[in-house]
Amino acid sequence: MQLSSPSRRERGLFFAFLLLSGVAVLGPALTGVHAGASLFADDRAWHHLPNAMDVLSNLPFLAVGLWGLRWLGRFHRRAAHGLPASTLACAWLFFAGFLACTAGSVFYHLQPDLLRLAADRAGMTIAFAGLIGFAVCERVSHRAGPVAACATLVGGLLAVAVWHETGNVAPWAVVQFGGMALVVSLALAKPMRGAVDLKLGWVIFFYALAKGFELGDHAIYEATHHLVSGHSLKHLTAALAGLPVLHALQTFGRQSLRHNPGAAALTA
Repeated sequence: MQLSSPSRRERGLFFAFLLLSGVAVLGPALTGVHAGASLFADDRAWHHLPNAMDVLSNLPFLAVGLWGLRWLGRFHRRAAHGLPASTLACAWLFFAGFLACTAGSVFYHLQPDLLRLAADRAGMTIAFAGLIGFAVCERVSHRAGPVAACATLVGGLLAVAVWHETGNVAPWAVVQFGGMALVVSLALAKPMRGAVDLKLGWVIFFYALAKGFELGDHAIYEATHHLVSGHSLKHLTAALAGLPVLHALQTFGRQSLRHNPGAAALTA
């Protein structure tokens, strides 16, 4: 079967990835950015658990990831859903990435060092790739979504490797901030026909709020009289970014069931 020519949105997406890749490879190096336990405001232990709040605040990632994967499993098995396979695959990758985020972040915050930070960022890359792929399925085309997810996953992991080996964090910054700029531009585009209608604005809101908490780590810790740090709030808020994705899928599933009375019932 002959593939159709790339659409205008697909061409725009291709050039956006090409531009970001060029900036990551040819842009100036950004070094001297390191991480350790001393960088975080709250280093209190709880019983024998070091950096307890920064570790335990990752549990919402685990909860949302398991919730999403459980729902996707039931949705896939029982419903006459009509959801494109590409969108479904990106959703699986996104929620699996939440579990990877949990593992990587807990591993890192137990004893922060550069090697463990690489594992933390690798976990983030998986979730980020799923989000990019899902958004592209929604706003560009179903065939472009998995390609965008794979490109983000490979590019993100390479950026983490480059940073770990050379200390140059610029490629990772391009993946993180350039990727979110892409999500913002996709949020402004009209959804494709048959889209799940993910409210990308809510995902962007939670991401921006999480970054704000991260930047205000010490200030928030002092303002709350050492009750909670900005970094712990960052974890809690970032996990909320999975809820708009889950809500969109559940809404689509309920609409599908109304049009397919013979399908098995789904529960949220």
